[in-house]
Amino acid sequence: MQQNLLNTKEAALCLGVSEAFLERDRWAGAKVPFIKIGSRAVRYRLQDLERYIESCIRRSTSDTGRK
Repeated sequence: MQQNLLNTKEAALCLGVSEAFLERDRWAGAKVPFIKIGSRAVRYRLQDLERYIESCIRRSTSDTGRK
């Protein structure tokens, strides 16, 4: 199970974003799902990141993703 949990730095690399992006996302309401372990440890599941990536697929720049 441990290999499926990524820290913020690893998750940022996987998504191609900065660590600050993920930190702001958590603060603003978390579009990218995360797990809080204890009072400080934040981890991301690889399968959640893959689902998030899939949810971001658009067909055009005007596609909002809403149906």
